[in-house]
Amino acid sequence: MRLTHEEIEKYASPKGVKRIAVENFLGTIDTEHDSAAGCLWNCSMDAGLYRWNRATVMAIEAGIQALFQKVPSRR
Repeated sequence: MRLTHEEIEKYASPKGVKRIAVENFLGTIDTEHDSAAGCLWNCSMDAGLYRWNRATVMAIEAGIQALFQKVPSRR
């Protein structure tokens, strides 16, 4: 499962958010192959590497959480 373009736009559009970073990061997540914890860790690492501001990190984290909340439990 992936976020739709419209869902990604919701996270990429607030003032202060680096749109390209949010679109690229959230657009690559696939719940079939990724985990929420792994995505959050990767976001943290990329934030330091690319010097993303707090608004960008918070937007990406919110998108990750929203996507994985939609996924049924894998028990």
